[in-house]
Amino acid sequence: MPAFRQVGEKQLPQEIVFMAWSPKRDLIALANRAGEVLLHRLANFQRVWSLPPNENTGKEVTALAWRPDGKILAFGLTDTKRIILCDVEKPESLHSFSVDSSITYMHWMEVTEESTVLTSFYNAEDESNLLLPKLPALPKNYSTTAKIFSEEKSDEIMKLLGDVRLNALVLGGSSGFIEIYAYGMFKIATVTGVAGSCRGLCLSSDLKSLSVITEIQDSSDNAAEITYFQLDTSLLSSYLPEVTRMARKFTHISTLLQYIKLSLACMCEAWEEILMQMDSRLTKFVQEKNTTTSVQDEFMQLLLWGKASLELQALLMNQLTVKGLKKLGQSIESSYSSIQKLVISHLQSGSEALLYHLSELKGMALWKQKYESLGLDASGIEEAITAVGSFILKANELLQVIDSSMKNFKAFFRWLYVAMLRMSEDHVLPELNKVMTQKDITFVADFLTEHFNEAPELYNRKGKYFNVERVGQYLKDEDDDLVSPPNTEGNQWFNFLKDSTHIKESPLLFPYYPEKSLHFVKRQMEEVIDQCLQKPADIIGKSVHQAVYMSLYKTSQSEDSTPQLFKLPFLWNDKTSNIHYVLFTILENSVSKIYILRRHTDTSRSVSNGILAVEFGSFLNNSINDSSDSRCYSCLDAHFYDDETVTVVLKESVEQEGKERVLAQLPLSSIYTDEDQDRELIWDSTKRLDEQRGEILTRTVFLENQWRVLENMKAQYVSVNGIRKVSCVLSSNLRHVRVFEMDVEDDGEVEEEEEEEATQIAAGEPSEINQSADNQDNVCGASAEELPDETEEHESSLDP
Repeated sequence: MPAFRQVGEKQLPQEIVFMAWSPKRDLIALANRAGEVLLHRLANFQRVWSLPPNENTGKEVTALAWRPDGKILAFGLTDTKRIILCDVEKPESLHSFSVDSSITYMHWMEVTEESTVLTSFYNAEDESNLLLPKLPALPKNYSTTAKIFSEEKSDEIMKLLGDVRLNALVLGGSSGFIEIYAYGMFKIATVTGVAGSCRGLCLSSDLKSLSVITEIQDSSDNAAEITYFQLDTSLLSSYLPEVTRMARKFTHISTLLQYIKLSLACMCEAWEEILMQMDSRLTKFVQEKNTTTSVQDEFMQLLLWGKASLELQALLMNQLTVKGLKKLGQSIESSYSSIQKLVISHLQSGSEALLYHLSELKGMALWKQKYESLGLDASGIEEAITAVGSFILKANELLQVIDSSMKNFKAFFRWLYVAMLRMSEDHVLPELNKVMTQKDITFVADFLTEHFNEAPELYNRKGKYFNVERVGQYLKDEDDDLVSPPNTEGNQWFNFLKDSTHIKESPLLFPYYPEKSLHFVKRQMEEVIDQCLQKPADIIGKSVHQAVYMSLYKTSQSEDSTPQLFKLPFLWNDKTSNIHYVLFTILENSVSKIYILRRHTDTSRSVSNGILAVEFGSFLNNSINDSSDSRCYSCLDAHFYDDETVTVVLKESVEQEGKERVLAQLPLSSIYTDEDQDRELIWDSTKRLDEQRGEILTRTVFLENQWRVLENMKAQYVSVNGIRKVSCVLSSNLRHVRVFEMDVEDDGEVEEEEEEEATQIAAGEPSEINQSADNQDNVCGASAEELPDETEEHESSLDP
């Protein structure tokens, strides 16, 4: 009976350039050459969703990584130099950020180190949940026809916070670029001093060291040198509780910034271009009218005497129309109401929560004994708090503008609607046909005086003479000053500040930018907070230093047709024994051996059997390979299945037609024996490892039962997940995949038995056998049919 059960196979339309199993569920993420990111289920390799390439995010995916809880998928794009964090439930970007280099590799790990301080922090309820109101869920979309937001709400943004336990996304790129992001959001380290383009990364689960594989180009012989660096990150491990608290706080801040950004996007969606209709109609009226009377005077005459010029009548009755005025009034009221609700419920709530977390962070920064070494700066955080205060002031200003605009427009449209009905000699409803009081006339006259002044300089800036609508200018994402800033003349508070120099300069007062839009102040706030976040990353990054450097081997550029992301070496961190493993292959006499390099995460400690070579002797039976005794196998790909097993794809060293590839499990116990515990390679640092391979101990392995011939498939690469006990094999043409459950034997023989039983039944066997066969068929059928349900059960468990 073949080892491993095949549960899916598919020919894909596009070449796959990367694949990564979810750590918690039977899902595999794929990236193809077209720039598409896909999610497939284990069962029958069924597609769950696909995220097509996007002009804004990018089209060339170069790395994939899962958050340890399996709820977020990260991928890097080299053409736009962006990192996207995507929700596993649906193909939507939750968060994205730019980096300074093209990403070539990413690794997302979870810290497993335990201490009493960390345990109490993990188990303690987040105080912000007790002291702050829960942030309202964001509306899904705005209906331009119904003029309201849909009832459906979206709280996916809060998934960015994830579990309290510290996890870190490590990014590697070209030119020695390495950055570490706590919780995938907050940059805690910018690492320098590593040469070459990153080919592999592995941050140890105790945060003591970072292993890096790089490719250094050699222009002289058109070849690349593969090197191994082990970097000491002991500052992170020494201050682990402090790093965790600081990173968690910064992650709250980053999430809130994204929440505010999305809230502002909803506000912009609620504001419609139709609201600009009054400005454009009046500008056209100015350009076409023949009289010298100003627009303001035209409307004043209509207000005071009830009579309009022929030109104004044509504007109102033919262009604006009674129906159009009514529609405009409804649009303004519904749009302004939606924006007002978003400012009060979302923007202000998010800003206040941001102030809370920044204030807590400032308190942490003042505890210098704990946090000064990590680069936490109280003065920088104070500037960030001030910037958030300025943003809150601007949001309050927008509320005042909305409130006054709604009152003004309501009175103006009510008066103009009645005046236009009278012009058209239509029936005016009794409730509308009331005599305007002097107060009403004064209110409308003030509105006309303030909003209906022709401004030639405005035409040069914006192509219009009027700015009747005052809310939209706050939502424009541009650096220009507001067209109509609020009038602060006569404001007692402003006059008081103007006369009180010392109070005006007080740090307790937030700066106010009356000339700037809400978008501008928000962008300014983000820049200040980014600067505040940058210093810890610089300080921690400078503390990281090189502990070990090894030149492994040279590789030919003829391999360029192979996707970069599939090339060995492969890095693995054994969390139990705190050991880094490096897997790579070196071709020797037409046979590719696996080399396994071991390094302790504590850079001051050595590991016995630091380097071993593994070659595979014959193990296929004679029915498949008649001359198996004289055969040996080359390793095409190798990945750690778990801490004790390596999964390999093998081929016969002498390539012939009809020779099949093999998927096999290699137990480490068959390689590392007690008799070699004291054997150490005397390393010559002036030479590459491939130049010293004669000194390296070689193990010849004969696999017994944990292997399977991959028939009718030119297998080349494998991706595995020991937690879920699954693997995915990819062919050399990058389009053909097979998926296996690794701890279950194939039920091919069971099917043969069923066929025999069916034959016996047809021959007239007793009905008990028939019943037995049916039962067996039900059991076998259930084992396959229940796979999708099991996956769906895992999916539903993600819901909060």
